[in-house]
Amino acid sequence: MGFLTEDEVAALRPAQEAMFRSPIPTQVVSSDEFAPVPQTAQQRQVEARIKSMADELGGHQGLDRRRFLATAAGMAAAFVAMNDVYGPVFGVNRAEAAEPDRAEARSAALRDQFIMDVHTHYLREDTRLMGFVEMRKAVGRAGWNPALNPQDQSIDSLMYANWFKEVFLDSDTKVALISGAPSDEPADWFLTNEMKFNARRRINEAAGTRRAMSHAIFTPGQPGWLEQVDRAIEELKPDSFKGYTIGDNTNKNLAQYPWRLDDETLLYPFYERLLKAGHDIVCVHKGLFPPSIEARFPHLRPYATVDDLGRAAKDWPQMRFVVYHSAYRFAGGGTAEQGLEQFDRTGRVEWTSDLAEIPAKYGVSNVYGDLGQIFAQTTVVQPRLAAALMGILVKGLGADHVVWGTDAVWTGSPQWQIEALRRLEIPEDMQRRYGYAPLGAADGPVKSAIFSENSVKMYRYDTRRAALDGDGVSRAKAQYAAAGGERSNLAYGYVAAG
Repeated sequence: MGFLTEDEVAALRPAQEAMFRSPIPTQVVSSDEFAPVPQTAQQRQVEARIKSMADELGGHQGLDRRRFLATAAGMAAAFVAMNDVYGPVFGVNRAEAAEPDRAEARSAALRDQFIMDVHTHYLREDTRLMGFVEMRKAVGRAGWNPALNPQDQSIDSLMYANWFKEVFLDSDTKVALISGAPSDEPADWFLTNEMKFNARRRINEAAGTRRAMSHAIFTPGQPGWLEQVDRAIEELKPDSFKGYTIGDNTNKNLAQYPWRLDDETLLYPFYERLLKAGHDIVCVHKGLFPPSIEARFPHLRPYATVDDLGRAAKDWPQMRFVVYHSAYRFAGGGTAEQGLEQFDRTGRVEWTSDLAEIPAKYGVSNVYGDLGQIFAQTTVVQPRLAAALMGILVKGLGADHVVWGTDAVWTGSPQWQIEALRRLEIPEDMQRRYGYAPLGAADGPVKSAIFSENSVKMYRYDTRRAALDGDGVSRAKAQYAAAGGERSNLAYGYVAAG
């Protein structure tokens, strides 16, 4: 199942096996919902520089390439390589890569920074979305990796255990929200609402704190959907609700129930239900709908934009609307080059600029932007575009209305994304031309707001923070580190065959 055809999948390679284990991905990674773009010439340059620095600097430190790239110095080296190729976008210097004590000191100083990731995923154990498994089997059959016996492959890397490891043990993430995606085919939901509830309970009971949060997915138009909302409110008590306005994002060819946020008949009774029950956060998947996908599913395009958001936000000022991926259009089958070309030509990027303009246009203050794939995809291909998108969002929505989400574990541990935002700065020429304010220090007010403060306020989490020190997750992480645990630098999904 999934968006790609069997022939399209056959032309790809599994990221976990084919991709260079860089601290920062050097290729675009996709799920089986869209075809990743091939590695660009600049990405090849970055990869070559990372390998060269790893061999040189790692050798001086008595580490092989893989071990060096799992260290803080290896992470710094990757950002040095990015700056060498793309220009000075990230705050880093070669000394961090060359001197492990310096790199580790910086890492240790930021380790306790509060990171709340409100956008993470993994797949259910009985998933039918077996594109990842089929790709690994194809690699074994083709002989690319003789160690891969086609009969032995699974997608354990995309299941709960590896999600927990990569999010909580391999990154500085302190609190994570378990999300999901619905389908018109019940078996193709990433996770049912009950599964998310059970995972949240399992983690929090073991931790003795509220380390995990969870969405309840709502599906307007599907038979019995409001009854399912009532059941979720009563029995599952989700931290927030999330929906996909195009309906079935996994099987777009089957999508029967697209919907609009400003549909008075369908959605307004839902908002009323939520507010009456004390819920005021509606998360909505928008964007990731480039022209290539529009050509195949033109009838879904009107539901992928934010044209329906302004009126809904104005009509329901008590509700907070969080737009996942900040409606960025060009991921999911498009290219960062499309987004950068559009920005350089117009100073805008579809449909993120439309989102950022809603507060001023409609006089509202209840619209938020989640980063998700907007950050993961652009940072590794065109970091100037990542900087531009951050400028657009912070200027339009306000630094207090942008929230941190990584869409992990599709692109591996979120630590590289955390480090990218910590180091990212909007170039001075861009600041001057468009009036963007600097993002500032890694632990400064703007980045701290994005990393957690905005979500802490939204989810009323502040009083829970102190309890995390010494809880079950903290102890597990300390034991993991003491046993020599380290980032795998793996990604999970597909990359284009080189």
